[in-house]
Amino acid sequence: MAIHWPNLLTWTRIVLIPVFIAIFYLPDAWLSPVAKNGSAAALFLVGAITDWMDGWLARSLNLTSAFGAFLDPVADKLMVSAALIVLVSLNRVDVIVAVVIIGREITISALREWMAKIGQSRSVAVSFVGKLKTGFQMAAILLLLLFHDPLFGVVPVAVIGTLLIYAAAFLTLWSMVFYLRRALPIAAAGDPSDR
Repeated sequence: MAIHWPNLLTWTRIVLIPVFIAIFYLPDAWLSPVAKNGSAAALFLVGAITDWMDGWLARSLNLTSAFGAFLDPVADKLMVSAALIVLVSLNRVDVIVAVVIIGREITISALREWMAKIGQSRSVAVSFVGKLKTGFQMAAILLLLLFHDPLFGVVPVAVIGTLLIYAAAFLTLWSMVFYLRRALPIAAAGDPSDR
């Protein structure tokens, strides 16, 4: 059986999640807080890179599949949710920001599932706003994981990360409204299978 590289990368991202979380449970005698931050940020960065790579490989090698299309966003949402929960527990992200971002992901996932069921999945395809939200979110999480203290004692990286995560939360709500507005006319028309 041939190895399906894009799916293997996606599975790698999922497998890294418990490792990412476990880092923060190690005693400080084993791994200093600075090393924990750096290790977690490195794993998150690897996850973000594999997210880009698996999609690129699937398209360039013509290895797209229904399973890959399902698994990739699940892996993304698990990775981001795990990172946000860790950041909330470290008091680096407000609970409301995490709830907004994770809640939006659940809502849009349910919307996409429903739209696919009624044959309208293209109406909730990824938009520019969604991609912009993802970029802000990934950059913010990476900064908030890596730097809690000012860089070189001067650059307020945690403040920059916090501003970016709030911007990501705003874009999260904006993109959710964007997707819901596209889906509402279809919802108003009703599911043909209900007739």
